[in-house]
Amino acid sequence: MSETLDQEPMATIAVVNAGVSDPSSTRLFTDRIAQRTVAILSEAGISAAVRTIDLAPIAVEIAQALVSGVPSEKVQDAIERLASADALIAGTPVYKAGISGLFKSFADLIDDDLLIAKPAILAATGGSARHAMVVDDQLRPLFAFLRALPVPTSLYAAPEDWGSTDLGRRIDRAATELAVLLRSGAPRDIADGNWARYQHRFGGNASRAGKPDADLDFDSELMRLAAGGRPRSTAEPD
Repeated sequence: MSETLDQEPMATIAVVNAGVSDPSSTRLFTDRIAQRTVAILSEAGISAAVRTIDLAPIAVEIAQALVSGVPSEKVQDAIERLASADALIAGTPVYKAGISGLFKSFADLIDDDLLIAKPAILAATGGSARHAMVVDDQLRPLFAFLRALPVPTSLYAAPEDWGSTDLGRRIDRAATELAVLLRSGAPRDIADGNWARYQHRFGGNASRAGKPDADLDFDSELMRLAAGGRPRSTAEPD
């Protein structure tokens, strides 16, 4: 989180919406989660800005980037907005008992470093309560691979949930968990304290991808091989 003199701390929340209909129930759901999160952060003295990343308008460009390996300007902008955010709300519709292919395709374009220790609320919408476990069965492992910090409470909304007080309570719980993580500063400390210990993809979009060379061990076996040398075990004695 950024902070300026005589101003309250400022947090940026990226909302990734993979809904494609108009209006999109997934967009309505993530908007509701974001609004409640902003309100809870405000109560804690933290102002928050929300940046929504709608994937439907750039769906074709996401597919092209997967094939070509070269993101378009719009796709790159979406990735960079996600990279620079302090926290994330991820929302996907459920199709055929699984997360949206559009959401997974966008995730496939994300560098492995991009979401390290970034707090996240995971959410999904579907036509039946039978798919409620998709969030924990599919979204949570994906974000674990990306080394994000999903909050304990997962969110899912079926048609019958929209008017229920229980959905509001679950949103409150998830938003509170995200606010606690942001207030604690733990995500930043985790990422900063362990950055040199993670495996990285050089030249990536992660906000810390430009870390100074002092964090890199150029005398390691891996770096010696990358530079065209031989491991110490096989190198000739000096």
